[in-house]
Amino acid sequence: MPPWACAMESFSPFLPTRLGEDPKFFFAPWIEAESQSRAPRELPPGTKGHVILTGYDAISMALVEKLKDYKRGYVVICEDFKRALELYDTGGPMAVGNIDDRETYRKLRVENASLVVATQRDEINTNITLMVREVDEKVPIITTAESPYSMDILSLAGSSKVLQIYDILGRSLAGWTMAGDCRANIIGRFDGLVIAEFPAAGTPLVGKTIAESKLRENMGVTVVGIWKRGNLHIPVPGTVISRTNILVLAGSAEAMSSYEEVYFFYHICKQAGDPVLIVGGGRVGNTIAERFKEREIPYLIIEKNPRKAQEAESYVLGDAANIETLKKAWIEKAPAALITTHDDATNIYLTKYLRSLRPDMQIISRANLDRNVSTLHRAGADFVMSYSSLGANAIFNFLEKEDALMLAEGLTLFHLKAPASLVGKSLTLSRIREETGCSVVALRVNGVLSINPDPNVAIGENAELILMGSLEGERKFLRVFGV
Repeated sequence: MPPWACAMESFSPFLPTRLGEDPKFFFAPWIEAESQSRAPRELPPGTKGHVILTGYDAISMALVEKLKDYKRGYVVICEDFKRALELYDTGGPMAVGNIDDRETYRKLRVENASLVVATQRDEINTNITLMVREVDEKVPIITTAESPYSMDILSLAGSSKVLQIYDILGRSLAGWTMAGDCRANIIGRFDGLVIAEFPAAGTPLVGKTIAESKLRENMGVTVVGIWKRGNLHIPVPGTVISRTNILVLAGSAEAMSSYEEVYFFYHICKQAGDPVLIVGGGRVGNTIAERFKEREIPYLIIEKNPRKAQEAESYVLGDAANIETLKKAWIEKAPAALITTHDDATNIYLTKYLRSLRPDMQIISRANLDRNVSTLHRAGADFVMSYSSLGANAIFNFLEKEDALMLAEGLTLFHLKAPASLVGKSLTLSRIREETGCSVVALRVNGVLSINPDPNVAIGENAELILMGSLEGERKFLRVFGV
């Protein structure tokens, strides 16, 4: 035996004793054991309070990021062992198991879980729900439904909450549209607090600073954010309101009604008779159309699939990338266009094209993956709503025992007990807005909610903060103030 072989043999007990023997018979058990530890089939006894995700689709990926931010335990079921190892290497806890096998849920301590999440096809979600209910009757289960007919079936199977994300997405996109009466778009509620968006165009607010508007003093509403070309800006007293801005307002329902009574009359859209364009006649597009009918907003749906065309007077058959189709849909007069296809590349392509044709038109687009939101903004979209983050936010709100808040993309409303580092400080001295970009829109003390609280009042030990800001601002708050 050569000297180097002797050295290697003495160095590692895993190597063969004779040259020529296959090393895989010695390494394989060790590699297999190491792999099993990275993708186990069972959680340790005593595991509790965790979230069980039954897949790793776009919604689940966005939800995982939210769970990480709030330090909530979770595990993702993966049926393929190699895929589980790949996902584990990206930094997430994975477990190998079949989602249609009750033993999988027993091994993952479902009876101690805080939530089971099923975001797959309706039929698969029904099967998952039934399997979980055979193991435990009480654990909360939240499921998504693509078809409205599945809502009842999933509830009968044992789902605690059924979400139709396509419906929520369509209504959210419709709410952002500047057309018809242009009333305030309510995007969130928390007890008596209302968060709403309102276009500044056409109102006496244009050209004034936040301080000069005196909205807080006269109306009881606070401007907590301003949308500028799809980007959320946290205003300061000297921020000037421009014609293209959309204001994010916080206040009580009564204060919001007072605001709308005054500014609604300034804001009847001049293009009230011109139809809004809806690109795509699928589930999201049809939901938007139903919402427009309720608001009496004229619209036209551009759809290239003749089987999807329903009411002839509301449809333009053709490709939205064809200028002749767009001319039939009155592209030169449309106040807004909503791009709703399920393919992000198509949405980016059409957004860029429509923006080149109409630099002044409001363009709102759907995104299916979070990573494409910024690209859609660069292509010219004023607003983008991500299907995945919308679903993740709705699920997380259910986990936190809150009603699903309708949050705009990149905007979050969150609440938590006052951190020790803030107790005794006033809102002014806390520098929350300066440090994180988040605004305290309300305080709750002993069950009493104070909306738009006095910034000079000290934060008490038992106070609960209700804050609004960007998703990055929320993460920064959790990090800066040691939550």
